[in-house]
Amino acid sequence: MIVAARATTGATARATAGATASGLGSDRPHRPHRPHRPPRPPRPRRTHFVPDSTHLVSRPIRWAAKVAALTPLPTGVWRVSIALGAPSGFGEGDALHDVRPFGSFSIYMILLSLVAECLGLLTMGLVKRWGEVLPSWLPLLGGRPIPVLAAVLPAASGALAVTAITVLGALTWYAPDNMGSPDAPTGTAAVVMTAAYVPLLLWGPLLGVVTAAYYRRRRAHG
Repeated sequence: MIVAARATTGATARATAGATASGLGSDRPHRPHRPHRPPRPPRPRRTHFVPDSTHLVSRPIRWAAKVAALTPLPTGVWRVSIALGAPSGFGEGDALHDVRPFGSFSIYMILLSLVAECLGLLTMGLVKRWGEVLPSWLPLLGGRPIPVLAAVLPAASGALAVTAITVLGALTWYAPDNMGSPDAPTGTAAVVMTAAYVPLLLWGPLLGVVTAAYYRRRRAHG
């Protein structure tokens, strides 16, 4: 009886130890299965907040910007028409007498007209939102604010340069090497050419006025 009791006690102890061991094993922490995460979408481009002050632009300043942007247009139309073969009225001793369409000089005149008009249209940036913040479609730089001086200094320099050039051109319009030349246009051709160049006298002063208004507006409203 004593032997049987000891055997029973030993078996019970071994069973209890095995159960305890298995229980301890089951208490070990299991690393949870992590589901597959989709890739994170790209972060949106960080933009810098710049107050929109274009609603403060007065109507006269808007009109001044529009007129300034269009002042190179008449000269450009006249120049392109000459480049495409229209008679200029100049004599045989002048390069504008007989321009071969799409020749080197013709292409130069067309490109000069396009560049001048693009520069004129930049005046609109001084009264539009894209003159305060770069458009979002521009790579790398889109959405970045335009520093005030980065717009004002080129615009002010351009206004001074255009004013000086056009005033000097007006003062010497009938000089011997200009419209006073024997090869210069006369009659209707001279009137058309002069009418095409007169609007350029407004470009510099109007650009200066719009630039000053832009500077005051941006300095006052960030």
